[in-house]
Amino acid sequence: MSEQQEQERNLPGSMPQMITHVDPYLYEMLRGCTGAYVVIQTIKDTVRGELAHVTPDHVVVVHSGYRFYVRIQQIIWVLRH
Repeated sequence: MSEQQEQERNLPGSMPQMITHVDPYLYEMLRGCTGAYVVIQTIKDTVRGELAHVTPDHVVVVHSGYRFYVRIQQIIWVLRH
């Protein structure tokens, strides 16, 4: 592969890029709930359990030994018990 072909291959836009939107208020609120029992309503269902881990794009809820990974973009509301 020539140097020019290599440069064209590495141009911005030529490689897939992940773009995600982070809601800083929801993220900080969820971080404050870490370790607490929560009820999370998603666009599909409700998840209940201990909020074990929070990242900018998902949370981990543990219930009866099972881990549920929920994308923050899918969350409608959160209730802390």
